[in-house]
Amino acid sequence: MRENIVTVTAPPAAVAPPTPPRDAAPRRRTGRRPGSPAAALLSWVRGGGVGTLVMFLPLLLTFGYFAWWPIAKSLILAFQRTDLITEPTWVGLSNFERVLADPLLWTALGNTAWFAVLALVIGFPLPILMAVVMAELRRTRQITSVLAYLPVIIPPVVSVLLWKQFYEPSGTGLFNSALIALGIEPVGWLQEPALAIPSIVIQSTWASAGTATIIYLAALMSIRTELYDAAEVDGASILQRTWHVTLPQLRGVILLMLLLQLIGTMQVFTEPFVMTGGGPENRTVTLLMLVYNYAFLSGDFGKATALSLLLAVGLGLLSAVYLRLTRKWSES
Repeated sequence: MRENIVTVTAPPAAVAPPTPPRDAAPRRRTGRRPGSPAAALLSWVRGGGVGTLVMFLPLLLTFGYFAWWPIAKSLILAFQRTDLITEPTWVGLSNFERVLADPLLWTALGNTAWFAVLALVIGFPLPILMAVVMAELRRTRQITSVLAYLPVIIPPVVSVLLWKQFYEPSGTGLFNSALIALGIEPVGWLQEPALAIPSIVIQSTWASAGTATIIYLAALMSIRTELYDAAEVDGASILQRTWHVTLPQLRGVILLMLLLQLIGTMQVFTEPFVMTGGGPENRTVTLLMLVYNYAFLSGDFGKATALSLLLAVGLGLLSAVYLRLTRKWSES
């Protein structure tokens, strides 16, 4: 009889992990976790951060001395009474109280606000319109860009003096010569209280619209042509393409330029100072002109600095509110 032989195989023995040699030194723990500040500092040093800081330090010191140090000095100067010659005296909030008690302050504030409103109504949509038209003129786009930017390269004072001659109340002025040719009596553009600020706004718009036009034109060139092609296939006109394609695509640029224009118009100085000197009847005195009068006509630099600080705080609050109100619209 044949016997069945069953072979039983034993499981392999477990292999023990190699034991480290007795004389091996234990690994030292540095105590720096990967996300700790010490590890980040060490990584920054090894990455050449020290050399970068050394190369950047002269520029930082120069900028701090000529930019931030005067700002810090002005903060101190706003609480002192000085003419920059005699020893300054600490007066606390007296400079701010004297500025707020000046009746000319509210006249200057109203004139500045009126200038800003007119500049937004007249000067803000004009560069957008010019950019849209220039974008459609593909063959003559370069020539029109040069012509649009030409007033910007003229020095501001030269531009203001040129327009002051245009506004000459006698028959020699350009605009009054045209009116006389049409049988209309000459107009005192800068002498009439109601026409002084609008006349300055027109000159300021002519002198500064070129920069905004070039910025809008560059933004227009970045819009995808497929959007315009789809609009043309749907039979959209130029106005419809501008309203439904161009303006939504320029939303972020428009919001930024609007904020910059608000800040710029609230700091207008050169145009009314050279054209009218604040007249007639203080109808063109602006906030910065009042700062100039405090500092260089009255010799009260503490009062001038206090008004400058109030203007800076006001513009900062205006910018913060504007950015808060337009945040959702700019991100949509």
